[in-house]
Amino acid sequence: MLRFSKNHAAVSVCLAIACVTARAQSQEPDSAISHAKSLSRAFRLAAEGASPSVVTIHSKFNLNRDDRAAAMNELLQDPRFRHLFPDGRPPLPIPGEGEPGFGEHVGSGVVFDKSGIILTNNHVVEGADEVTVRLPDGSELKATDIKTDPSSDLAILHVEPAKELVAARLGNSEGLEIGDWVIAIGSPFELEATVSAGIISGKGRGIDKIRRGRLLQTDAAINPGNSGGPLVNLDGEVIGINTAIASNNGGYQGIGFAIPINRGKWVARELLEFGKVRRAYLGIRIGELTPQAARQLELSARAGVWVLATVPDGPAAAAGITNNDVIVEFAGTPVRSPGDLQDVVEQKPIGSTQEVVVIRGGKRIRSQVNVVTLPDEL
Repeated sequence: MLRFSKNHAAVSVCLAIACVTARAQSQEPDSAISHAKSLSRAFRLAAEGASPSVVTIHSKFNLNRDDRAAAMNELLQDPRFRHLFPDGRPPLPIPGEGEPGFGEHVGSGVVFDKSGIILTNNHVVEGADEVTVRLPDGSELKATDIKTDPSSDLAILHVEPAKELVAARLGNSEGLEIGDWVIAIGSPFELEATVSAGIISGKGRGIDKIRRGRLLQTDAAINPGNSGGPLVNLDGEVIGINTAIASNNGGYQGIGFAIPINRGKWVARELLEFGKVRRAYLGIRIGELTPQAARQLELSARAGVWVLATVPDGPAAAAGITNNDVIVEFAGTPVRSPGDLQDVVEQKPIGSTQEVVVIRGGKRIRSQVNVVTLPDEL
């Protein structure tokens, strides 16, 4: 019969703990590598699922001598590209009198419908004399029936494929959160089917070049040629259309912007059905609720959207909304800035009745407003 003293027992326990700890430590690298491989596999599957729906778009522009000279002069004046021409001259010749000149933009697009409908950016095709879509299999098709919406920087094109295309799976951009993993796919610098990875860096962004709609911000690498291509989640769903970069030199610097796909779906449907985007309208002039204005109205800054004036006989005036009201909610969605309100209002069905909540004299007041189509002159 074996006997153990308390000291022996203590030593045995310590040895057991040491063995368990040693095993755990030896397993940690394996566990970390396993997690890394799982993430790598998720990126790979997302890219494999989305890439067959990504196309390259070549837009060709016929330019006469004056047009070409003006275009080159504009290019030279752009600080993003000035460093490319250190001697102050573009590397391309300007055509002589009567000679044709050509310009070309390269961008990306997403197959919106398998019948041959492509979603891309307006600035990729705007003003083009000829647009060619290169499919993932290398075949090229001429785009026809191009419809654009400059305000949102979106466009749709039609091509006639020999067989059905692979349509992208479209996700729900409303479910995105800051920190979510995403990948960008496109043709930066004509390098087709390039994939870059990053996260959602911000939401609800606004930039000068896009008049309507709030944007997603991402640090996934976006460069010239990515415009119109998809921003994709790890499920392989398109959740945005890459559209712009913030850069001092014209290249990637970690801040890119994408149009949320929910807006893209809405714009595409409007263009397909009506040939233009019909936007709902309240008939008000609005402003940012600055700290100074908020103090005057006895509210906190950014508590809502300040109504500066209403259009006589407009929907808001008919609903009883008046100057100095502060709109805090529209159709059940809280609003904190003019961009927030504009974004939620314009996508509501034309002629629909929506609830609006305002603060007036310190009280919350609910009204029903019947939205109408934004007049073309506005």
